[in-house]
Amino acid sequence: MEWTADQILQPGQLLARGVCRHLRGYDFDSIVEFVPERGRRVDVMAIGPKGEIWVIECKSSRADFMGDAKWQGYLQWCDRYFWAVDAEFPIDLLPDGTGLILADAYNAEIIRMAPETRLAGARRAALTRKFARHAARRLQSVLDPRL
Repeated sequence: MEWTADQILQPGQLLARGVCRHLRGYDFDSIVEFVPERGRRVDVMAIGPKGEIWVIECKSSRADFMGDAKWQGYLQWCDRYFWAVDAEFPIDLLPDGTGLILADAYNAEIIRMAPETRLAGARRAALTRKFARHAARRLQSVLDPRL
């Protein structure tokens, strides 16, 4: 039996895929499950054409959202912070002052733009370098899995 990505990926991962596809339309490049610092893992981090950095947390259910007590710690790692949820998610649970993206496995739509809080230059530079190195390592692992 052959499996498709839709059968293997978890609901939050499918939302992340739709978000990443949508962000390409804004000329953003994304990494899923990125670790900006030890102990933190964001669902999607994206870098735009002007170096802007967005973090998107994908929540597939009410329980998934309620179990996430650390999201405010991600605000210091981005210029804009978004939640990505599907059309069935109770969006009234989401905090004010954050962005909202409605997504599915294939695409997404920004419903509410997140407010901008610009990162400090030194943090932006360090985070951009880490993003680039991480992306390069992921590509290398695809090209040479035995590395």
